[in-house]
Amino acid sequence: MSSKVFEEGSVFYELSKCSHQKVLFCSDEDTGLKAIIAVHDTTLGPALGGTRMWKYRSEAEALKDVLRLSRTMTYKAAISGLNLGGGQAVIIGDSRTDKTEALMRRYGRFIKNLNGSFITAEDLGTSTRDMEYIRMETEYVTGVPVSLGGSGDPSPIAAKGVLMGIKACVKELYGTDTLAGRSVAVQGIGHVGENLVHLLRDENAKVYVSDINEERVAQIAKKYGAQAIANNSIFDLEFDIYAPCALGATVNSETIPKMKCAIIAGSANNQLADEDEHGRLLLEKGILYAPDYLINAGGMINCYSELSGYSKKRTLQLAENIYQATRVVLKKSKEENIPTNKAADMIAEKRISDIKKIKGSY
Repeated sequence: MSSKVFEEGSVFYELSKCSHQKVLFCSDEDTGLKAIIAVHDTTLGPALGGTRMWKYRSEAEALKDVLRLSRTMTYKAAISGLNLGGGQAVIIGDSRTDKTEALMRRYGRFIKNLNGSFITAEDLGTSTRDMEYIRMETEYVTGVPVSLGGSGDPSPIAAKGVLMGIKACVKELYGTDTLAGRSVAVQGIGHVGENLVHLLRDENAKVYVSDINEERVAQIAKKYGAQAIANNSIFDLEFDIYAPCALGATVNSETIPKMKCAIIAGSANNQLADEDEHGRLLLEKGILYAPDYLINAGGMINCYSELSGYSKKRTLQLAENIYQATRVVLKKSKEENIPTNKAADMIAEKRISDIKKIKGSY
């Protein structure tokens, strides 16, 4: 049905635009659970996606987020060469005050009822402890503590992948992938952001750190020898690389004209507020953009490795492959004069199409 039938921004409007295989709304009055699980595509394998807990302003906003994130996971798996599909889940609520063992375990029961079509992992607002609660109810969860046979926190591998993407972009622009002396602004210093700061400093890059939590900024700056900057002034400064590692949509019509960087490469999902418009604007401005779902695939790679029998050495090798995958995307973008996000989409879509021909449509 055409999305024109429904009011723009409504739940039904968002559903009418999506091409997902399955969208499940989960609610439980006893625990206060309100969640949405979206399975986008399972051509390449079961849908893997994080569980994000966030205090959304509305259910329609939560639905829009989960639909977009789950589609991104499909493309992330495809371009990374993983035998996984794409999915995502969101729990509506404040992770600091609303989260309980009972809520997470009740949510785990909903995952169990999907019979393996969706496998989850931690995301914004959830932790390995939460994955442990979910594991009490279902086997379809990854990122559980090492003590339970899992791989633990995936953020070090995620940061490693982002570093590989940054190095590939630096190689493209400067002919060498050394980061010594390069300036990098890391916006958002959660688990992945902090690990990225650590890796960048090990490479002797000059690192600026920014976050809405000013106390944490000061701590991280001191710990790693980085320079703290105000979150609202990040686009007033000039640096080689902007690494968004917090929420998405920071690359938009308002920020792009202000940007004084040569490269955008970070771990945040859905960095472009509008993929078509802002991918084109970056190309026109000459800013090299590393597609987010390509270089932040380390977390997914870590979970995939856990599902197939975890090996730290093998997981690191897969994360390091992001370097070459990024080089391939940048080459296609340059040869065809198209935005890098479109080049990445084309590569991911071709793999899904090729496998679909072998397996038949779902």
